[in-house]
Amino acid sequence: MIILRIIMNVLEEKHLELTQTLHSLIEPVGSETGCKSYSVSCDIHEKNRFYLMEEWETREDMDRHIKSNRFGVLLGTQTLLRNPLNLKIYSVSHLQGMERVKKIRTKLA
Repeated sequence: MIILRIIMNVLEEKHLELTQTLHSLIEPVGSETGCKSYSVSCDIHEKNRFYLMEEWETREDMDRHIKSNRFGVLLGTQTLLRNPLNLKIYSVSHLQGMERVKKIRTKLA
């Protein structure tokens, strides 16, 4: 699995424009081949900071998305931001969930 995380710090006067753009991308990107999830959230302490998290089945799926017009729209939002997109790509080779947390917590007792 590949995770693409983007942090965006929007100019206060461009907040609505960025929100509308991000909202318009959720459904179409979420239905692209290989997209496991696509979500946007807002920082509870800094209202002008948005987090975009994408999960992709394969690197090829993510690469195809990055080449797409939709990703171009996202790149075009940089004029609405206080600073450049903070973009990171993570390759995940092993996932663990609540079972692991329970196992660790059991060792505490």
